[in-house]
Amino acid sequence: MQRAARAGLAAVGAGAMIVLGLDLAYLAEVDPFRRTISEHGIGEHGWLFSLGLGLLAAGSLAIGLSLVRRGLAAIRSPGVLALLAWSAGLLVTAWFPKHDWSVGPSLSGSIHRVGGIVAFLSLPLAALIISRPWRRHPEWRGSALVVSVLGLGSLLWVLGIAGAVVVAERSGLPWWRVMPLGLVERGMAVTEVAALVALGFWAARREAVRRAVPDQASPRSPVR
Repeated sequence: MQRAARAGLAAVGAGAMIVLGLDLAYLAEVDPFRRTISEHGIGEHGWLFSLGLGLLAAGSLAIGLSLVRRGLAAIRSPGVLALLAWSAGLLVTAWFPKHDWSVGPSLSGSIHRVGGIVAFLSLPLAALIISRPWRRHPEWRGSALVVSVLGLGSLLWVLGIAGAVVVAERSGLPWWRVMPLGLVERGMAVTEVAALVALGFWAARREAVRRAVPDQASPRSPVR
């Protein structure tokens, strides 16, 4: 299933480049420090933003499939389920556009927000859970540690946003004004995509491992 991993990496790279291209093309209109990435989903170029997220979701599924087929994760394991939740969250975020909350509540906007929360929280959990049993494996230690570090970094971004919400509630300020939300979200997105890419390269590696991790409950030894 190395082919699936490589296809997944290609889709993730293409999706990330589309979103980055929108950021660069509309730098003067969308303040990267204050405005979120989802701003690109509004307007005539919203389909490009949806396409980028769709490619990220499809690539994630392909990488997850490769991880399962190579025995690095079990299909019903929490890590794989978290990776599926990340993909589903991306698709929901793409389908339901961002809402201008200054004009009042919106069902579509609420769904968009929930999809984003699910996606941003699920990817770090997937990276940490999938990599954990392999951190001491003689051949997979390096790959697992890279995925773990990026997963932890992604989780710290999420916790930082949660901390800003707590501070906002105590100070009475809108939570998105307590920090440069656009910059924080972009930092989190870059870290999470990097963790996903690390998972993809891990699944695409050619080495075949014959000795499974002793405390790995579900996955079998990776195969070619």
